[in-house]
Amino acid sequence: MEILLIVILVLMIGGAIFSLEARDLLSAVIAYGIVGFGLVICFLLLQAPDLALVQIVVETITLIIMIAVILNSTREDVKTRGGIRSVFFVIFAFIFAGLFLYFFNRVTGTLSDFGEHVMRMSEAYVLPGAEKTGSANLVTGVIFDFRGYDTLGEATILFTAVIGVLTVLRVKGRK
Repeated sequence: MEILLIVILVLMIGGAIFSLEARDLLSAVIAYGIVGFGLVICFLLLQAPDLALVQIVVETITLIIMIAVILNSTREDVKTRGGIRSVFFVIFAFIFAGLFLYFFNRVTGTLSDFGEHVMRMSEAYVLPGAEKTGSANLVTGVIFDFRGYDTLGEATILFTAVIGVLTVLRVKGRK
C-alpha cells in the first residue's frame, strides 16, 4: 500500500507542477483536479472514507465552478516576461522547498511507524463504545454519538457547497 501511495503522491505532484506551467487555463484546472482526486484515492487507501466523501464533493464542485468561470472568460494565460524576477521566484521556491523538507523530516521523525497501532485516544471509544452508545455497529456509534458535532459540521459544509453551486448555476441559467 505504501508503494501505491507514493505513486499517487508523485502523480499529484506532477499534476500540480503541470497546472502551474500550463498556458491553457482549462488544462491547468483539469491538472489541478488530478491533485484533488488523487487525494480522494489516498484517503480511501488510508481507510478514511468520510474524508474521501467530503473531498470528492468539494473537489467536484470546485472544478465545476472553475471550469464555468474559464469558459465564460478567456482561456489563455496572461503572457509575462521572464528576466531577473523569475530567477528570484525559482530561488525562493528552492529555499522554501528545502526548509519545508527539513522541518517535515524533523516533525515526522517523532511519529510512530506507519501502521503501528497506538491506542492513546481510541481506548475511550473502542473499549466502552458498544455499551455507551447502544449501537450494534461501533463505527456508527462513534460517528453519531461521540463525534456528532463533527459529523454535523461535515454535513453542513457539504450542504452549503451544494446549495452554492446550485445557486451559481441557476443564476447563470437565467441570463
